[in-house]
Amino acid sequence: MSGTPERDSGPAEPGPEQRGSDDRGPGAPAPAGAGTGPGGPARAESLTDLLGGRRGAIDATLPPLAFAAGWVLGGESLWGGVGAALAVGAVVAGVRLRRGDRPRSVLIGLLAVCVAALIAVRTGRAENFFLIQVLSNAASALAWAVSIVVRWPLLGVLVGAVLGQRAGWRRDPALLRGYGRASWVWTVTYLLRLAVFVPLYLGGQVLALVVARVALTWPLVAAALALSWVVLRRSLPAGHPGLRHPVAPPN
Repeated sequence: MSGTPERDSGPAEPGPEQRGSDDRGPGAPAPAGAGTGPGGPARAESLTDLLGGRRGAIDATLPPLAFAAGWVLGGESLWGGVGAALAVGAVVAGVRLRRGDRPRSVLIGLLAVCVAALIAVRTGRAENFFLIQVLSNAASALAWAVSIVVRWPLLGVLVGAVLGQRAGWRRDPALLRGYGRASWVWTVTYLLRLAVFVPLYLGGQVLALVVARVALTWPLVAAALALSWVVLRRSLPAGHPGLRHPVAPPN
């Protein structure tokens, strides 16, 4: 689901980068909770440290940019746009594999480009190249909202998976509450994308869709990572040991 905090982002965002190991080299960020003080950790790793996401989000914008370039340079040729998007998508997939991204995540990202191209070709409408993006953001908004309501906030699920905690974080009332509040930040990002994408899609505004896709992908992911981290940290009580150390309530 696009814009989801992920290292290997596909069409709709955000598998998380595996940084849960405590075997860190010199100069690496200290674990959350290291060097605690009255205001909490002196140097707590952020959600960006744990989840990454911005690099994958940047990668995800390259095929749409190539589609727009091919479409314009080809005199609004749908085949020109599709060919450029597929070529760039293949190059991005190769680069991601070389830098060590997970093969399954890379293939999902490439498959998304192929499916988007197929829909555009089969319908003969260039704006349908972005249909998957519209649908995936709608599904993401619903999934994140439901996860909060049922008290399994997806931000907690993602961070818990990275840290190898499974469901251990849910036994900490402060973390559960904090992840729930911070997950609303991500829900709003998907709703914001929908508010922009849907009118442009319905109006067949291909170039505007590309601009919106770039503007509301990696910058929005970076902003959501930063803001949700602030919300999460402020939701934890003073002296809480941090994300890596859930505090279970006394029996």
